[in-house]
Parts: sequence; C-alpha cells; structure tokens
Amino acid sequence: MKKIIISGITGFVGSNLSPYLKSNFDITGLSRNENLEKNILSFSSLTGKKLDEFFTFIHLAGKAHDIKKVSSEEDYFKVNFELTKTLFEKFIESKCEVFIFLSSVKAVADAFQGILDEDVLPNPITPYGKSKLAAEQFLLSQDLPENKKLYILRPGMIHGPNNKGNLNLLYNMVSKGIPYPLGNYSNKRSFLTVNNLCYIIEKLIINKPESGIYNVVDDNPLSTEELVEIIGEVTGKRVRIFSIPKGIIQGLALAGDFLKLPFNNERLEKLTENYVISNKKCVQALGTKLPYETRTGMKHTIQSFNS
Repeated sequence: MKKIIISGITGFVGSNLSPYLKSNFDITGLSRNENLEKNILSFSSLTGKKLDEFFTFIHLAGKAHDIKKVSSEEDYFKVNFELTKTLFEKFIESKCEVFIFLSSVKAVADAFQGILDEDVLPNPITPYGKSKLAAEQFLLSQDLPENKKLYILRPGMIHGPNNKGNLNLLYNMVSKGIPYPLGNYSNKRSFLTVNNLCYIIEKLIINKPESGIYNVVDDNPLSTEELVEIIGEVTGKRVRIFSIPKGIIQGLALAGDFLKLPFNNERLEKLTENYVISNKKCVQALGTKLPYETRTGMKHTIQSFNS
C-alpha cells in the first residue's frame, strides 16, 4: 500500500481527506501548531531521506484568510510561502514522487467578473492571496525531475459537514424564519464540496496527469437566492425573499461596519458578488466526472448544520 504524508491533517480539509484516502493508502499526518516559528522549525526537521518512504506529499497546512484582519502580512508569508518553500525543497531531495499544494483562487483575484480559468493573470490584493501566489510562483520556478509531479490546486469556497464559514449567516437567517432582504441583487458563485475535493486529490495521485495549476470547484455555480432556497428546503422553513432598495441595504452595511455587526460591507459583498470559476482543465485532465452534483453537495452540508 502506497504511503501518503499530509501536512495540516487536523484541519477541515485534512480531517475529511485522511479518512477518504485510508482505504487505498497508508496515511501519515503532520499538524501545524499555533507558534509560527516553532512550526517552521518542526517541519524543517523533515529531511529528504525521511520522505523517501512516501509516494505523495499533500501540503494542506496554511494560514487562512483572516476576516477580522488582525494578522500581519509577515504571518501569512511565514506559513503560506516560507513553509511551502521548506517542504517542497525536502520533497525535491527525496524519492517522493507527487507534491500536491492546496493554494486558492484568491491567489488570482479577490473579485472577478466573467469566468475565472487558469489562464487569468494573477493580481491578488490581500496578504493571504499574495502569500499563496508567492508560494505558487516559487514552486513553478523550480526544476522538477522527470519522475516527479507537482499539482497546485486552486479551490473555490470549500464547504462540507460542520464547516459553516460564510454560509453561517444565511443558515441562521433562514432557519429562524427571517426574510432574505437582498432580492434586488443577482449573482453567481462557484463552491466546492469537500468530498469532490477529496475525489480530485485521489484521482491526481492515481492517474498522475500533467503537472500544473488546476482550479477545483463543483460543476455549476449557485446564486445566493438558490442557497437560501436550499437552506429552506433542508430546514423545512418557508423562504421569503424581499427586494429592499439597494440604497437602504448599503446604508445598513455601513452601519454594520461602524457598530461591528455581523451584517456589514464585507458580508454584503460575499453575499452578492459574482465569482464563477471553471473546473474544465482539471476534469478533462482526469477524464472523470465529479461524484457530487453542486446542489446535492450543498444540501449535504446544510443537513449537517440542521442536525
């Protein structure tokens, strides 16, 4: 049985990926602690020789986007860039054959009109996006031996059981019978069911297609109104959608910024922005179909909140 090592195995993706792969692979995990300096030193203790026994290195450990905006740019680069650089150098020294790096579409753009594919010129704005892009650029700049593969995955918004994230506000609103007030806004956004991500990672390990960058999202985007309808369907709550004038909504968002309320300009942007991502390159490279349809995956996630 081939051996796989996963950094960040206790995180949301890692805790789903590890049991998913266990039936076909021997899994070893690395966890990131909260002290950045100790963390990098700990991971640096890995040597190429220690990695020789592994077939694949899946690098999930990273510093996520901080919505409270209290983290420094240096913090992001220490984890998302320096740690990735350190681990990839160990991978190159070893006999390990496959390196999978979980990046983000935020390495390309924080907002995007149209359909985002792998050919879009990156222009990240946030320290999180910049640090992920720096890691990608480093990985792609290195000479990759012919027997090794490198896969940089750019997932959209990942969701799954018990990981509410940005769905939390919508869920609380609908489950309490509160009307959805943004009917005057129209949008589409790509999501990623965590089991689809696990499926893609397993297929990459098995099929070993061409090295490169791959967007990873579910097949079809959803509008926020569709999300509200799915939540209503799962919770059994009647969905009411109000079309409140945008001027009033924007005023409430400004008040939320000032009063530190859950509904503010950042939340309004998340609920109403367009962010459609193409997964065509990845699906074609693997010659497969994703196991979870977009709405089915979202329903599975919402059911976990409901329970």
